[in-house]
Amino acid sequence: MQYMSLHCVHFPAYSAGMTRIDYRTQTFIVTGASAGLGAEFARQLAARGSNLVLVARRADRLEALADELTRAHGVTVTALARDLGRPDAGRTLRSELESRGIHATGLVNNAGFGTHNAFADEDPDRLQDMLALNVGALVDLSRAYFEPLSAADAGVLINVSSLLGHQPTPYMSVYGATKAFVLNFTEGLWAEARGTRLRVLAVCPGAMDTEFYEAAGSQTADYGTKRLSPEAVVRKALATLDRRSAPPSVITNGGSLAVLTKLLSRRQGVRFMARFARR
Repeated sequence: MQYMSLHCVHFPAYSAGMTRIDYRTQTFIVTGASAGLGAEFARQLAARGSNLVLVARRADRLEALADELTRAHGVTVTALARDLGRPDAGRTLRSELESRGIHATGLVNNAGFGTHNAFADEDPDRLQDMLALNVGALVDLSRAYFEPLSAADAGVLINVSSLLGHQPTPYMSVYGATKAFVLNFTEGLWAEARGTRLRVLAVCPGAMDTEFYEAAGSQTADYGTKRLSPEAVVRKALATLDRRSAPPSVITNGGSLAVLTKLLSRRQGVRFMARFARR
């Protein structure tokens, strides 16, 4: 087996820093925008002056939010009720938007869901839906927009991972694994985008006050961390993105859990997480 010496690897040039984003010139797509973190991303981006495309399955909620943001901030908001769980979700969305003359400069991949069960009790079809949305749709959307965002004056790609993506998550094993994928995938894109004007950030929230727990089938699947408001999570995410040399990812809350599990062995870490599963 041959090994590559790091002395022979040529890394892309890293820019010294970027200027602050002028959000008034941006058009952001926000997926999973009908509630929770997605709706909060939409509100804070609109407050900064960005035009928006809101995507989720619940048309009534999207339209109500679009009306709210248009009246409050005078921005242009397009609401699209779509199921992103199909293999070509990103390419189809880009084609549809550009046929309407909407050229996005920012993308927030927030759509996703989790379940809280022993793996043996999971519905196989539900697991496939989770993989399709949490991983498949996010990758296809990122691929569909990576080039136009890279070519924009100040392109933005935000992928929502989770604190649970930093360690094994018993009783949410598939969900945690999808978020680990999102974290590693996004950090890889961050490196590939260096030298361009594209900002890439993986946002890793801990427990939040959202509908997530009800949808997951548990009110206690927070693994012992304090829940934070979506407003605070988005505020920290955008503040990180605005830094001249932003990191590839940010843990917005509950970071002590990630630090603790990193200090433990893999065996100790997974047993520690299982103790807080609270089935």
